[in-house]
Amino acid sequence: MSLPGDFLALAARVNNWGRWGEEDEAGTLNLVDAHAVRRGVSCVRDGRRLSLAIPLSEDGPQLGNIPGRTNPERRMLWVGQPMGRDPDTIHFSDDTVSMPLQAATHWDALAHVSSRGKLYNGFPAASTDESGAARCGIHRMGSLVTRGVLLDVARTRGVERLDPGYAITPADLSAAEEAAKIRLEGGDVALIRTGHLRLLHAGDKPAYSMGDAPGPGMACAEWFHERDLAAVATDTIAFEVWPGETKGLVLPLHVLDLVEMGMTQGQNFDLEALAADCADDGRYAFLLEASPLPFVRALGSPVNPVAVK
Repeated sequence: MSLPGDFLALAARVNNWGRWGEEDEAGTLNLVDAHAVRRGVSCVRDGRRLSLAIPLSEDGPQLGNIPGRTNPERRMLWVGQPMGRDPDTIHFSDDTVSMPLQAATHWDALAHVSSRGKLYNGFPAASTDESGAARCGIHRMGSLVTRGVLLDVARTRGVERLDPGYAITPADLSAAEEAAKIRLEGGDVALIRTGHLRLLHAGDKPAYSMGDAPGPGMACAEWFHERDLAAVATDTIAFEVWPGETKGLVLPLHVLDLVEMGMTQGQNFDLEALAADCADDGRYAFLLEASPLPFVRALGSPVNPVAVK
């Protein structure tokens, strides 16, 4: 199936290939300059910190609907192992974890998706093989510290949780931005709250992980591009609306964000406590520390995003 003309036209409008040079592998993270960091730091007033990660445990959101994507499995390596010859001195315990890098709260590497044989910036899709991503791996992201802005679309629309399958529009994003009384700027990170993660908190993992889900529609790519965002994250497992808006196009926003725009995206961000806090104090901007783990040649990374207010 060939890609629809309107999709290709949208892809061309948001395309950033060559913008930061032919060898660039960081994409929109180039927009996080010293000014963007200082803008984030200026949001800190009392040092309050809120983690936006879901727990890393075997009771995570994965249910096997995505083959091979399981919850973290942790096991003990050593329990009370004595060090040295004297067993009464020092003992140590170690453990190990096995997990897909996209199991829980995570960022996608730009190499996570290819389209028409290409990755971001025109690198060949074949540069990702059994050894991992030779181009655009997650370690190319480096650190991510900048201003974060919560776009509480659910609250702006007057609901606790958007309907499953609801496609967020650019108008929804603008309305949430206006409600927050803030204008997103180049190098910011937008965190889009749908309320869908409330299902996970309520213990309804099948509805959260396998059911229809709200999320940004394809048209939001142009809104992200116009704002020059460094990254975008949502509180759903798929990032974008599921099922998609166009029959035959599977996860088109992944293509627009990761491949065309070179913008990393995050999934399974827990925005519930942050949303309550922002509604309470009326401050929707904060310093965001959300650096990925620098796994070399990896296609994604777990992250513990922290909003500092």
